[in-house]
Amino acid sequence: MITEATKARFAREVAKYPAEQKQSAVMACLSIVQQEQGFVSEASEAVIAEYLGMPQIAVHEVTTFYNMYNQQAVGKYKLNVCTNLPCLLRDGGKALEHLEHKLGIAMGETTPDGMFTLQQSECLGACADAPVMLVNDRHMCSFMGNDKLDQLVDSLRAAEAKQ
Repeated sequence: MITEATKARFAREVAKYPAEQKQSAVMACLSIVQQEQGFVSEASEAVIAEYLGMPQIAVHEVTTFYNMYNQQAVGKYKLNVCTNLPCLLRDGGKALEHLEHKLGIAMGETTPDGMFTLQQSECLGACADAPVMLVNDRHMCSFMGNDKLDQLVDSLRAAEAKQ
């Protein structure tokens, strides 16, 4: 579960804040757990809550508010497609449908090979570039029409085949 090495990482984050505000490190602690385990379980939330001296529900509220925290195992590539209004008006919904068809999964599912998880997300803050998506919570992709979506998925699959 949560190792002493993980708690040492927590301590480095907590040290960045005044002692009475150690709860401010909650996002950093969640990120550490996710980096190490791939997702944030309820048990991990409980450990973080105890470590930071805050109610477990408060930690859970942070986990569930942000797209970047996975509450279950996800594929190697997490594809978050923005479905907020500006993206929907510029075919964000069609982009999501196209990926569902191409990957053979529904939104919220992971491909059987564990390679892709498809999710929808709220505003990614790049409305002028709609439709947009985020790969693994790090790489923003803009103007994602069907051709670009196909290129993205195909290039990720090709990269995996080379490994």
